[in-house]
Amino acid sequence: MTNSIIEAEQSVIGSILIDARCLPVVEELLRPEDFAMEANRALYQAALDLRREGRPIDATTVLDQALRGGAEITGLYVRDLMVITPTAANVGEYAAITRDQALRRGLLSIAENCKLMLESHDTTQDVISTMTQRLDALQQEGTSSDLVTPDQAAMAFYAHRDTVNSGIASGYVCTGYQDLDDLLGGGLLSGGMYVLAARPGMGKTTLALNIIDRQAKRGLPVLFVSLEMDQEQIQAKRLSRECGISSHKLLMGPLTDEEYTQVSETMESIRAMPVYLNAKPAVTVSQIEVMARKVKGIGLIVIDYIGKVAPEKRGRRTSRYEDVTEISGDIKTMARRFRVPVLALCQLNRENTQRRDMTPQLSDLRDSGAIEQDADGVIFLHREDYYSAEGGGPQISSTRIIVAKNRHGPTGDCTMAFDLARSKMTATGKRDKPRKPHRKEPEYRQASFYDLPDSESTPWDG
Repeated sequence: MTNSIIEAEQSVIGSILIDARCLPVVEELLRPEDFAMEANRALYQAALDLRREGRPIDATTVLDQALRGGAEITGLYVRDLMVITPTAANVGEYAAITRDQALRRGLLSIAENCKLMLESHDTTQDVISTMTQRLDALQQEGTSSDLVTPDQAAMAFYAHRDTVNSGIASGYVCTGYQDLDDLLGGGLLSGGMYVLAARPGMGKTTLALNIIDRQAKRGLPVLFVSLEMDQEQIQAKRLSRECGISSHKLLMGPLTDEEYTQVSETMESIRAMPVYLNAKPAVTVSQIEVMARKVKGIGLIVIDYIGKVAPEKRGRRTSRYEDVTEISGDIKTMARRFRVPVLALCQLNRENTQRRDMTPQLSDLRDSGAIEQDADGVIFLHREDYYSAEGGGPQISSTRIIVAKNRHGPTGDCTMAFDLARSKMTATGKRDKPRKPHRKEPEYRQASFYDLPDSESTPWDG
């Protein structure tokens, strides 16, 4: 540790002892753990404790408080701190130097931990995931203040409006289904966490893939994290919707020459869409973040499904409820960090099957109540024939899309047709005449988004 580092730390404490008015300035930049010397750390903590208790802060009271906390500090050391401090007026500079050195020590610690993990034969991906998480945490600690002023909040809003007005961003991502978008207030809000929930086989993945491809066709990069299906199964579902051949036949049945040609042509259009998939069958939220950073210009993250996301390694035994609670919170944080919507699929428990009215409720979300609390919106899929008919109902059936929670708009429901064989969701409700948007459309959307001729597929058709 160089003399300049020690002197900066000592001058921070000395400034506080000379003039207690320096403490709020220092508090904006430094935590007790940012001090390398134990004595300085103890004195700073003592000053903070005195401030919290409303007691006077000076050399005598700070030393007494530190000694009561078990610190081994002499009065001579405290007097020396006041003597060697050039001036309390420069306390901000002293604190900034101390903060920078604390960050440097944090980086060195991360580097050492990385080396230890590699030497202990942890997988490379686990090391990357852990280090990325720690670097993010260190970066957050390095911000000058945790407080957003009224002026900063106002400027952030106007900056957002500038991007909307210029067409660079819309603030949300459309699902492509007009009735659903209207219920959501335009679409999935950027930075929001949305939950799409239903019983198994109800059509969650189908609807999610429909939304993904509708936006990818318009140039919006999407990360689809599938923890239930392999890449081949996902591609079969996407192909089935486009070419009309059942996904089962695409995966397992013989194809005619004509059908194979059709598949090849359709695959070329799918390959042109910016849809990225996970390679590993089990991932944590931090690993999803690593993947998301690799997708340039990412606009949407879809997770299928939240109950399959692996918990982070914490070195302690936890219940499934605790794991899902933590995962849900991490997904919400990820959405805010990337400023894109995250659509997380979720299974329902069996509680609704015990009721006369089997319409899903928020309390039916599986594993943790935190999912409902964290979500900006909760969307349910429900159809009565799923419970009344053998084999999960007919191949094409009417499905209610229920917006049960919407933090930023109304709730309600609309209807779609679920084509199981073709992995397709189609709007069935009578639509009003397509409306012109009241704003300039984002770049990833075509100028004719709302005005395609009836002979062509519109954003709200299958």
